[in-house]
Amino acid sequence: MQVDVKPIRTPSDLKAFIELPWQIYRNNAQWVPQLRSQLKERFSRSMCPVFDYAEAEFFLARQNGVVVGRIAAIKNENHIIFHDERVGFFGFFECVQKQKVADALLTEAADWLKSRYLNVMRGPTSYSTNGECGLLIDGFDYPPAIMMSYNLPYYANLVEGFGFKKAKDLLAYEVTDETFAPDRLGKIAERIKRRRNVVVRPIRKKQIVQEIEHIREIYDSAWQRNWGFLPMTDREIDYLADELIQIVDPDIVLIAEVEDEPIAFILALPDFNQALKHANGRLFPFGLFKIIWHARKIKDARMVAFGVKESHRQQGIDALLYYEAFQASVRKGYRHAELSWILEDDRLMNRALETMGSKIYKRYRLYDYPLV
Repeated sequence: MQVDVKPIRTPSDLKAFIELPWQIYRNNAQWVPQLRSQLKERFSRSMCPVFDYAEAEFFLARQNGVVVGRIAAIKNENHIIFHDERVGFFGFFECVQKQKVADALLTEAADWLKSRYLNVMRGPTSYSTNGECGLLIDGFDYPPAIMMSYNLPYYANLVEGFGFKKAKDLLAYEVTDETFAPDRLGKIAERIKRRRNVVVRPIRKKQIVQEIEHIREIYDSAWQRNWGFLPMTDREIDYLADELIQIVDPDIVLIAEVEDEPIAFILALPDFNQALKHANGRLFPFGLFKIIWHARKIKDARMVAFGVKESHRQQGIDALLYYEAFQASVRKGYRHAELSWILEDDRLMNRALETMGSKIYKRYRLYDYPLV
């Protein structure tokens, strides 16, 4: 049966693009449906700030008139400039278990990127590494944490069957109140606080704009040399802040200071996916009430981002912040945390997480495909 792949052009196309995952994952207990209203914004060229510097085309695959797959081809100009590499991306990939359908989608995305003189297709990413990225290849028995992706096990076979090769693995660790090793880490933390004169405090929600700027400055300093890093624009920061302010728990977002200078941060969030799952993608008529009800029961958190200014690295600040963050989380009633994602070859970070009693329980993979 022929596979017909075309770019979305109409509101009904967009609706089909958004709603395909409900068909793909209808029998999967781990998948967490995102809010349809937020998904519409992500694909809106006027509302999503990534389109200030990037362009994308969204494709639907149909067989006999039935939607069987989707994909986005993305040219991220800021990535090209920042990394000086002509890499394009594919993302938002969903597909039935048919290699023929996957090949048709990936070919269409590759041809679109080739026409823009790009040399490599990388993915999956939701526009860049600042969004959801990586194909889940291990850890399918666990639901995705907030702002992390999920896919079925056969997706890797479809992508690799097309000819993609591994570019990088991204690791997700878990730690619980039972596996956390507070004694050893606590002694190290206290010693570092005394020697370095470090003060660790939660963010001040009433000064959120200033706090976000502190976090951004530290993040850019800490990550600018890391593989795949891309600085966020002002509008992206504002957009993300507007989303996170609704769910953030300020007691588990910590900033470390030396002589009143912010030098490090750790951003953890309640795993809001645990509440979102019950809304099935809709706020109305009852979704909002379900989210509010289940949000009170969230016992999991995710460490979303972490950074230490380059001038203060290798001084134990990371261990101090891990310790303080987990202690703060336990005090607030959280019992389990995901720490994600971590580059597989970031030896210092991986070693630190293992020291605190965490273990790898999910693995995501980014793939490359040559276009020339």
